[in-house]
Amino acid sequence: MAVSFHPPPRRILVRGVNWLGDAVMTTPALIRLREKYREAHITLLTPEKLRDLWRHHPAVDEVIGFAAGEGLFSVGRKLRAGKFDLALVLPNSPRSAMEIWLAGIPQRIGYARSWRNGFLTRAVPTRPGHVQMRKPSIREIRRLIDDPQMVTDGFKPQTTAHQIYEYLHLIATLGASDEPTPPSLVITPTEVEAAKQKFGLLESLKAARPFFGLNPGAEYGPAKRWPAERFIAAAREIQERTNCEWLIFGGKRDAALADGIHSALRTPHSALHDLAGQTSLRELMALLKLCRVLLANDTGPMHVAAALGTPVVVPFGSTSPELTGPGLPGDLRHHLLKSDAPCAPCFLRECPIDFRCLNGIGVERVAAAVMEAVTAGAGTEKQFEK
Repeated sequence: MAVSFHPPPRRILVRGVNWLGDAVMTTPALIRLREKYREAHITLLTPEKLRDLWRHHPAVDEVIGFAAGEGLFSVGRKLRAGKFDLALVLPNSPRSAMEIWLAGIPQRIGYARSWRNGFLTRAVPTRPGHVQMRKPSIREIRRLIDDPQMVTDGFKPQTTAHQIYEYLHLIATLGASDEPTPPSLVITPTEVEAAKQKFGLLESLKAARPFFGLNPGAEYGPAKRWPAERFIAAAREIQERTNCEWLIFGGKRDAALADGIHSALRTPHSALHDLAGQTSLRELMALLKLCRVLLANDTGPMHVAAALGTPVVVPFGSTSPELTGPGLPGDLRHHLLKSDAPCAPCFLRECPIDFRCLNGIGVERVAAAVMEAVTAGAGTEKQFEK
């Protein structure tokens, strides 16, 4: 049941989530919040590392960042100056609710979870259709592999299990629409042009070579990483078929991985750029916007690319595209590939057995999916492909 406000809130604070991909998945809810409260001033509280994600976003009037390791009381004091009427807490952590409580905001709304309900004025019950990302034990994984009946009765979430519906449901308690809309971000043509100039891409554009993106890392852990040698093989095959120019993305921790892929793909006639650890968040967004397609693991840039309109091809292993896939569920521009491993998704950071979920996704299949995405023929394909 929606909460009624008389008068309507004039100053709304949204406590944002902490990870890049999750932040992108909150954008449909923020858009619906803006539609409901067009006259309100909406401020987003976000980790400093994500501040620039929200530049130019129409759902947000102001961004307040907090540094890694910044204390609860410091954040609370910072927020008190805003004199907010209402706060919406998107993360499920106790800390995020405590920050808002310490700020003295009179209306504080978030999901009911352990150790935090007393800090909220309204603790919203778990959404019908919510699917818990439970990590099985090694013993359970082995039983899934050995028992066909368990596989038949296994993980089968509905489309509405996706994480964007969690945020939309919470927004709906404020009277906003819970109708899904695609995740979206904003990058300006000026920023795209500046990125082309900075990273030396203007000559490639003159040569009319299309830019394809490659993101072989994944911060969550190795269980989300399709093997590097398969990225290399797929990229080589695609490059031969399209004369594309690869832009290799990643964070500073992915530098060695990206360098190895760059070295393996480099030939006298190849065209590629190793950009791992070299881009700001806005530059990453600009370059992803420039790409015709992104081949990536399940990681933050996958979500960013989709929210900017770039098709993505993603081998999924330990995680679930039904729960956290890029874009709006059912968007046929994206190819989200799964194997038939009965133990997937396990949501583990490291595979305790033989990595069969991602080893079961072959190079030829991924290369074909990239070609399909590039030629815009995805309209007749299923989103989740086995």
